[in-house]
Amino acid sequence: MLCAWLYSDFLSCNSPHSFCGGTSRFESRVQREVARKMANKGGKKKNALASNENIENEQPESSTPPPTAKAMKGVEAMKKRKMGGNKGKSKKKRRQTYTRFVYRVLKQVHPDTGITSKAISIMDSFVNDLFERIAQEASKLCKYNRRLTMSSREIQTAVRLILPGELAKHAVSEGTKAVTKYTAMAPGK
Repeated sequence: MLCAWLYSDFLSCNSPHSFCGGTSRFESRVQREVARKMANKGGKKKNALASNENIENEQPESSTPPPTAKAMKGVEAMKKRKMGGNKGKSKKKRRQTYTRFVYRVLKQVHPDTGITSKAISIMDSFVNDLFERIAQEASKLCKYNRRLTMSSREIQTAVRLILPGELAKHAVSEGTKAVTKYTAMAPGK
């Protein structure tokens, strides 16, 4: 109901860029709605009821046409989306994780070993944290060298700066191998 009259007032505006300047039916309806909410909540009941009676005595302008069928369909669609879509099914927002990749690597290294969901969650947090650290360091390197594009060279240097000793050497060799494999498979070369 609330959406229907908001939408009808929006459609009845003559100006394409504003909500009917000055006092309009829209404003009086909003005032009425606020007064009703205040009356329902119990806060300042007498003032809300008095202002509600004064507002209801006003006659609404008959110059605005009733909402069209198309407008009502739009309002119904908005209500449906707000309520959770078709047949009560709500669509959850997908969250990107590294779960699938952690599991793949585990099965490559130890095919007969399993992993709990809590351990996968910890690994996911670890990978996200490491990714952020490397990206941040590579970004700083780009700024220091006044470069606009982050390349594999900045990533490699960031890895060397962040990871300690032998771990950095292994990470750099694996990264170089991955980049070589990617460029070999790239079409057009």
